[in-house]
Amino acid sequence: MATEPRSTIVVDGLALANELRAELASEIAGLVAARRRPPCLAVVLVGDDPASASYIKGKRRACERVGMGSVEHKLAATVSEAAVLERIAALNRDAGIDGILVQLPLPKGMRPNQVAAAIDPSKDVDGLHPLNAGRLLLGEPCLAPCTPLAILKLLERFEIPLAGAHAVVIGRSAIVGKPISILLLQAHATVTMCHSRTRGLAEHCRRADVIVAAAGVQRLVRGDWVKPGAAVIDIGVSEVDGELVGDVDTEGVMGVASLVTPHRRGVGPLTITLLLSNTLAAYRARCGA
Repeated sequence: MATEPRSTIVVDGLALANELRAELASEIAGLVAARRRPPCLAVVLVGDDPASASYIKGKRRACERVGMGSVEHKLAATVSEAAVLERIAALNRDAGIDGILVQLPLPKGMRPNQVAAAIDPSKDVDGLHPLNAGRLLLGEPCLAPCTPLAILKLLERFEIPLAGAHAVVIGRSAIVGKPISILLLQAHATVTMCHSRTRGLAEHCRRADVIVAAAGVQRLVRGDWVKPGAAVIDIGVSEVDGELVGDVDTEGVMGVASLVTPHRRGVGPLTITLLLSNTLAAYRARCGA
């Protein structure tokens, strides 16, 4: 169903994120004008990982730009899991907090699933609570993981048809691979879910109208793996000789794919934007706004 493209669109994820954030800012300004408090996101950071600290800074800045409140809770890497759960319980009880995000990765010895399960599902803006995961599987209203939502929003904005399309998802993580597969199914695509042990991976990709590469394998998807006109979404990031590269050989798919997201300024800025969108949705559901 895909056709030979004249050129490949390289998605500017930051530009699209800014468009979406402008829409969010307008919505939040309307709430404030109606004398309602703005939504508020709480972020819990355990330890002093520099990358995590950088992500937190980006999220704080994004909240400020759309008029959303944010609070940060920084805990030492030596803190017990019980103490983290106590902090989450306090945030669950706080009526002024609409969204709770625990920054990953957690220090060694802490159980991410246990921590995610401690968050009030109505405030689980990362979409990792078992209740939200189950609702997503059943097609019920829920807070879904942000990166899969960002992928779906991107495909929607670029008018990539999904109904009846063949989508190949490479990667089976609970954060990206599994939820995007479900969301694509709900959009009426036919989904083939692949992973590191899939046989004939290249052949699966060559039949796809949409490829979502989230395996964390450098330049896995090459130009000769892509059907002319397919949309290629790159989620992976690996470091090679000090350089960050994605799961897709971007140069190799140019002139073949209709659309490709670069590993820099691709889906990343949109993920943060959908985190803000989830926080606003959680606020509206809790406050009846």
